[in-house]
Amino acid sequence: MYKELVKKSEETMKKSINFLKEDLATIRAGKANPKLVDKIQVSYYGTMTPISQVANISVPEPRTIIIQPWDASLVKEIEKAIMTSDLGINPSNDGKLIRLVIPPLTEERRRDLIKLVKKEVENAKIAVRNIRRDANEEFKKLEKSSELTKDDHKKAEEEMQKLTDKYIKLVDDIYKEKEKEILEV
Repeated sequence: MYKELVKKSEETMKKSINFLKEDLATIRAGKANPKLVDKIQVSYYGTMTPISQVANISVPEPRTIIIQPWDASLVKEIEKAIMTSDLGINPSNDGKLIRLVIPPLTEERRRDLIKLVKKEVENAKIAVRNIRRDANEEFKKLEKSSELTKDDHKKAEEEMQKLTDKYIKLVDDIYKEKEKEILEV
């Protein structure tokens, strides 16, 4: 009975980890990565649309991102969206495409990025712990309604703790990897 709840909780934890990975991919680490512009949206015929849906994004060199809109009239709009974003990069526009040159990170900027990453990692840990808490509350309800024995309740909580430990360790590993990427000169 409790196995389905544990399995469902694990699926939710996996989603939290995937969300963290996607979120951290948008934080620049001195190298060009097309995911850096994923969260930036432009007005396309009155609708806010992600740049990746209106342009081809490529990385021809380690520190350069090229954005080539499918509709040339969007070049100015994309350029404006990038300038107003928190990316901190000035785009250069030649009328047909936009070139983003990723400058090397300063020591101060690296520290700021690590603080931002720590915040995201802490949010992911909180999400994992909240999933555990919700599952444990559900186990208590099942035990009260006699759908779960005391022994099964104890086993279920132990399994949830093991699962939580596993995913917290995974979050820590993701953090170490991103920190290493940011500190790399």
